Amino acid sequence: MTDPIRIPFDEAPKQGEMIELAQGVFWARMPLPIALNHVNVYILDDGDGWTVVDTGVDTKLSRRLWTELLSGPLSVKPVKRLIVTHHHLDHVGLAGWFAVEHGAELVMTRTAYLMARMLQLDVQDAPTPEMIAFWRSCGMASDILSKRISERPFNTADVVGQLPLGYTRIKDGDEITIGGRIWDVRCGDGHAPEHATFWSRDHALVLGGDQLLGSISPNLGVSATEPFADPVGEWMHSCAAFQNHALESQLVLTGHKLPYTGLPARLAQLIANHHTALDRLLAFLSAPHAACDCFVPLFKREIKGGEYGLAMVEAMAHCVHLYHNGLVTRSLREDGAIVWQRKDQQ
Repeated sequence: MTDPIRIPFDEAPKQGEMIELAQGVFWARMPLPIALNHVNVYILDDGDGWTVVDTGVDTKLSRRLWTELLSGPLSVKPVKRLIVTHHHLDHVGLAGWFAVEHGAELVMTRTAYLMARMLQLDVQDAPTPEMIAFWRSCGMASDILSKRISERPFNTADVVGQLPLGYTRIKDGDEITIGGRIWDVRCGDGHAPEHATFWSRDHALVLGGDQLLGSISPNLGVSATEPFADPVGEWMHSCAAFQNHALESQLVLTGHKLPYTGLPARLAQLIANHHTALDRLLAFLSAPHAACDCFVPLFKREIKGGEYGLAMVEAMAHCVHLYHNGLVTRSLREDGAIVWQRKDQQ
């Protein structure tokens, strides 16, 4: 049998270029200074102007690439509206630039806007006690912990410009016209709270952001802000809800990697992958472990370098999910790490 998940494009657009995916729907990429070195952005033709979906981070390079697009293939009309799918810095970084410099209306969900604005304003020159306590609770390796404590932490404001005071709210259940199509707004949780996705009424396209990624799974992590949240449970609940609307024919325009078709199969795959990962984790927790001990059973590989932070918060989130479902207990170790253990092994 052929794979029901198909990628109809051989390659992504190069820096400074656009690819037309459907009539009046264009795809470009902005670079990121991390291992996942790009974010997808989309530009839709609204007749008298453009609507941009997501922006990339606020760096000199990103501004230059956008300026080249705006003065080149997009110069025939202004950017009138910017839609941001969720609050993460690689999607909202240039929102203020588009709003202030180009007069674009900023459109987001309320939670996404408030989270982005809060994080952009929260600038710390040294790790806070809450940050350090959270890192300890995850069982962060002592050498990495010592290094982090001695360094200035990364701040959202390092790559996200100041956001405008006002925005236009969208919410789950809304309908919105973009690029001559009517779209249903459907929100998910887990990767980011109130993450907006957009489903065209002609069943041709879905703007999925990071909620509906194709070849990779979105990071589902907790943080010092809400260390005992359950993003894993919220995300699987969202995936199950999206299954009611998914069709084989829909081209899913994703926040990273390549657009694809076969959304029903992809949603089933994403849910199944996390269930099997949770099964492996639960088996490993027959003995007591901190979250950072769980990388190999959870991710099936060693975690090194720049991946460590994302792996840590995701491992912690999976342990917390098992705890919320009554499958593990938690206790505090002398070094401040939370130790998790399967209930029936105590």
